[in-house]
Amino acid sequence: MGQKRGRSRRSPRGRPGGAGESACAGPAASAPVRVVRGRRRPPATYCVFYFTEAGEPKPGLAVPLSYGPFPSSPRPPSWTAGGRAAGRSAVRPRERRPGSVAGDRNHRDDVNCCAFSSSCLATCSLDKSIRVYSLNDFTELPYSPLKGHAYAVHCCCFSPSGHTLASCSTDGTTIVWDARDGRMLAVLEQPTGSPVRVCRFSPESSYLVSGAADGSVVLWNMHSMKMYRSGNVKDGSLVACAFSPCGNFFVTGSSCGDLTIWDDKMRCLCNEKAHDLGVTCCDISSHPVSGGDHVSGYFQMASCGQDNKIKVWFILFADSLGCELRYKCTLSGHSAPVLACAFSYDGQMLVSGSVDKYVIIYETNTGNILHTLSQHTRYVTACAFAPRSLLLATGSMDKAVHLWQLDSKQPCAGNAIGNNSKIRTAENWSEDEVSAWLCAQGFTELVGLFKANNIDGKELLNLTRESLTNELKIESLGLRSKILQKIKELKIKTVSVSIAVPDEFLCPITRELMKDPVIAADGYSYEKEAIENWISNKRRSSPMTNLPLPRLVLTPNRTLKMAIGRWLETQQNCGETTSF
Repeated sequence: MGQKRGRSRRSPRGRPGGAGESACAGPAASAPVRVVRGRRRPPATYCVFYFTEAGEPKPGLAVPLSYGPFPSSPRPPSWTAGGRAAGRSAVRPRERRPGSVAGDRNHRDDVNCCAFSSSCLATCSLDKSIRVYSLNDFTELPYSPLKGHAYAVHCCCFSPSGHTLASCSTDGTTIVWDARDGRMLAVLEQPTGSPVRVCRFSPESSYLVSGAADGSVVLWNMHSMKMYRSGNVKDGSLVACAFSPCGNFFVTGSSCGDLTIWDDKMRCLCNEKAHDLGVTCCDISSHPVSGGDHVSGYFQMASCGQDNKIKVWFILFADSLGCELRYKCTLSGHSAPVLACAFSYDGQMLVSGSVDKYVIIYETNTGNILHTLSQHTRYVTACAFAPRSLLLATGSMDKAVHLWQLDSKQPCAGNAIGNNSKIRTAENWSEDEVSAWLCAQGFTELVGLFKANNIDGKELLNLTRESLTNELKIESLGLRSKILQKIKELKIKTVSVSIAVPDEFLCPITRELMKDPVIAADGYSYEKEAIENWISNKRRSSPMTNLPLPRLVLTPNRTLKMAIGRWLETQQNCGETTSF
C-alpha cells in the first residue's frame, strides 16, 4: 500500500476548530461556546430507560438526557413512567441551571451512532454535534455538546481507556477529543477529502482507523496524530469497521458488500463477498474462541447489510496459516435492511437494529431471539452495549436514544418476545457450518476428519459411540465422550427452537401470532388489540409505511384468521403444541 501523507490539524486548548463551527471546551477553557439564538426550539430528544422482569422487557422511566439525576425510587413525583411511544414524553424538562449552555441541549436530527466508555455514553447526529452523558446519573456533561464538524457526524467511538473520543463527519475529517474535559486534541483530515463514514480505535489505543465514502481507509498513529498507513477497498464506500481483541487485524465493510481483513501494517489478508446489497455494520466479539495447537484463536464476528440479514462468521488468525474468514450462520428476524449490530461485553448476546424499526437481541450461541424491542418510531440506526455491563443503547432517526438494562439471568429461549421462526436448525447445517460448530466447541483438530467424511448437520446429530470409533477412527475415549456430550447439548437446543411460524401470520407490531387479525386502511393486517393501542396513543400514521392513515376503521380479516386456525390444527396433528 502506498503511504500517502495525510494532514493533521491540532487545536490548542479551548480553541474552536473547523470552519464555521465552534468546539465546545471544558470548564477550564477560555473560548466561549457559540450559541445560535432566535430559532424555534425543536422537540426534545429523550432517553427512555427500560428494565427486564422475568426475561421480558417492560417500560421503565423516561428521562430527558440533558437533565437529571436519574431517579432512585421506582416512580418519584417529578418523573413519569412510560416511554416515548406516543411521540411526546410526559416528562417536563427542568429549568435551565445557572451556568449551563443556553439553547437546545438535545439532538435536533437523526441519531447516527451510540458509543460507551466505562463511565460515559456518547451520541452523534446529523445536527453536526456529539453529546456526552455520564453513566452515573445520566446527565449531560458540562462540556457537551461537542461542536467542531461542519457537516453531519456519522460515527463516534471511545478509546478503550475512555480518555479519548473520536468523531467523523461528511466534512472529511476525524476529530479527536479529550473525553475528560471536551478539549479538541486534533483534526485528522482524510487525504482525499472524502466524507468519513466510520472510525474505530485499536484495543491498545495506539491507532485509529478512519474509512471514507471513496473507499479510502487510513490508519492514524495516536501518539503523533499522523497518518501511519493508508489503503483502499476495491469498490464502494467504506461504511463499517471493527478491530480484533488482540489488535493484530481489523475488518472493514463496504457498500458493495465486501468484508476485508487487514493486518496492522495495512496489508489485505482476506476479502469476502458477504452481503449482496452492501454491508452496513460489523462487530467482533471481545471473547475469542479457543483454537488448536498452531492457531492464535478463532474470533467471532457479525455483519449486517441491506439484504435484511445478519451473518455470523469465524475469523481464523494463525501465525503460519495467515487469516481465513469462515461463514457460520445467518440470523433472520428483520423484514428490512439491518443498519447496526453489536456484541455484548461477554459475547453472549448480539443486538441488531433495522429499517423495520425493531431492535432484536439474539443469543449468540444458539441464534435464538431473546427480545424484540419496538419502542423506536423510525429507522433504528445505532446500537451498542456498555463495556462491563448489560446496558444497551439504541439510536434512531426519531432523534431518540433508548437505554435498556438487561437481566443477565434471563432465560435464553423460553420468554422470547420476537419471532425466532427463521432460525436455521442444526439438522439443516452444511459441512462448513458443522466445521464452524466444531471450532466453537474446541474441536478444531477434527475439522479435517469431519470434512473428509462429509459430515453435515443431519449426520452430526446421528453420530454414535460406535460410528465415532469404527468409521471416524477416533481412538481417545475421553474425546469421544466429549463429542457425544456436545452433540447431546446441540440436540436439546435444536428441539427447543420454536415452531416455524409463517411471517404472514405474525402481527407487524408485536411480531406475535395473531389471534384476531384486522385490516387497517393501509392494507396491512394487524392484531386487533395491537393496532387499537397504536391508534389510541394518538398515532395517525401506518406502522408499516409511516404514511397518514386516511381512516381509522378496522375490518376483521376472517380469511386470515381461518388460515391461522388451519395451520394450528396441522401443527397439533403433527404432535407439536403451540400456545394460542
